[in-house]
Amino acid sequence: MIDRMDAKVKLNNGVEMPYLGLGVYLLSPGKQAEAALKHALEIGYRLFDTGRFYGNEFDVGEAVRKGGVPREELFVTTKLWNSDHGYNKAISACKGSLESLGLKYIDLFLIHWPVEGLRNDSWKALEKMYEEGKFRAIGVSNYTISHLEDLLEHARIIPAVNQVEFSPFLYQRDMLEFCRQHGIQLEAYSSLTRGIKLSNKTIVSMAQKYQKTAAQIMLRWALEHRVVVIPKSAHPERLQENANIFDFSIEPPDMEILNNLNENFRVAWDPTYIR
Repeated sequence: MIDRMDAKVKLNNGVEMPYLGLGVYLLSPGKQAEAALKHALEIGYRLFDTGRFYGNEFDVGEAVRKGGVPREELFVTTKLWNSDHGYNKAISACKGSLESLGLKYIDLFLIHWPVEGLRNDSWKALEKMYEEGKFRAIGVSNYTISHLEDLLEHARIIPAVNQVEFSPFLYQRDMLEFCRQHGIQLEAYSSLTRGIKLSNKTIVSMAQKYQKTAAQIMLRWALEHRVVVIPKSAHPERLQENANIFDFSIEPPDMEILNNLNENFRVAWDPTYIR
């Protein structure tokens, strides 16, 4: 059972990654991001997930440098945006993210989306930066099984992580199993479906049974599958609520009920159309 906020999973290269983090997508650069990151650090968050596209890499870097927590205890993720694909452009973008963050290294660098025709060249750039010690781990985001199969045919380094949309209403069982078989850690974004499914009657019933909130049930469901979660919030009370998921577990019969909520419901873009 994952029963501590500082619980970590060991990635396929031995690097340890927290199971819980803060996603900062749509957090406005400046005061909003600064306040959310400061409070998250104070209550024990150690994983922060940003992206070049988000425009707030600088704020994450500031929080890391000035938050009073030793750098080695923190885990920073950022991502390569679609317009930066291709070997040379990816190298430049990787260096740009390091500069924006103001960090000597990035813990996890992901390809944000599997851009057709260019993604394998971009992966070679990530491999180079990894081998130079600029990244502690490299991975991908929004890759389907077919995208992963294509990458594995060409890659020298197996991705450590695949970050995808994942919730009880988008239970990617085949993806989860494929990643397990290949030593790739699955990481979930939009685990709370941007709030759309929090009033689902089954989720609400489970919340009542376990004396938790609907959001805590949905996050715990992902943890029970040993999936990393990075819920986003700018509100102190929500940050605390999302962190209070380590003092209970969901019983197997209830997990099966939640698994069966799957309806391929997405709140983000669908990567399955990308060849």
